[in-house]
Amino acid sequence: MPPKGLICAGGEATRLGELTRVTNKHLLPVAGWPMVYYPLQLLQLAGIRDVLLVTGKGHAGQMIDLLGDGRLAPRGGGDPILEVDLTYKVQTEPGGIAQVVGMAEDFAGGAPLVVVLGDNIFEYAQSGALAEWAEASGQARIFVKEVEDPENFGVVVYAEDGRVVDIVEKAGVVDTRYAVPPSSHAVVGLYCYPPDVFEVIARLEPSSRGELEITDVNRHYAATGRLDATEVVGWWEDAGKHWQHLADIGRRIDETGANKADLA
Repeated sequence: MPPKGLICAGGEATRLGELTRVTNKHLLPVAGWPMVYYPLQLLQLAGIRDVLLVTGKGHAGQMIDLLGDGRLAPRGGGDPILEVDLTYKVQTEPGGIAQVVGMAEDFAGGAPLVVVLGDNIFEYAQSGALAEWAEASGQARIFVKEVEDPENFGVVVYAEDGRVVDIVEKAGVVDTRYAVPPSSHAVVGLYCYPPDVFEVIARLEPSSRGELEITDVNRHYAATGRLDATEVVGWWEDAGKHWQHLADIGRRIDETGANKADLA
């Protein structure tokens, strides 16, 4: 069964200040597009047509008004921007990314699932790695990027043979098992899960902040030897950090493009 896609596009987005009083952060402009176009296009380029978009209740109507059924032509004509089959769900209260993934169980219908956080933007579409995973989707797969400040991220713990054996969330602060980060490979907002991910989520306990954590899902697969890590090709940006950062990402997209075909 081919994978289906999930876009996580809820959250309060308080880091973006007053802008998110106006609209859902995933509808804010980044370069020439609303932010949410980029993860949707990434899934489309991976050959995924059935996509569930989970958003918050505050601006859900705006999201539906913009994206409709997932078939979107540019203003003024030209090739379609998006040609996916969109389904929507609303997350009524913040409950964590893993809770959002759990909401996709009926939608997935036994298919593997590619999850993209709606504020993550990539220079390359990562299509090769996604296609490779889909051929052997009994494994879970995370995508990672080397960062200069790994203490601010969830990072991968590798065994001597290169296997992923654990995930550490903000070493020394949130996860005190490690005083310093065990690697500089940060986990980014692109995850691939086999169909049993919903069984994993059903057994999770809420964290200290009362949410179901996607790190705990990834830890389960790491502990059972079923988690692969793939380094992101090209740059990756979290567009939900700060309102000033949106302009920086827009300039980067203008210079290099986004969701390009993978390097040969």
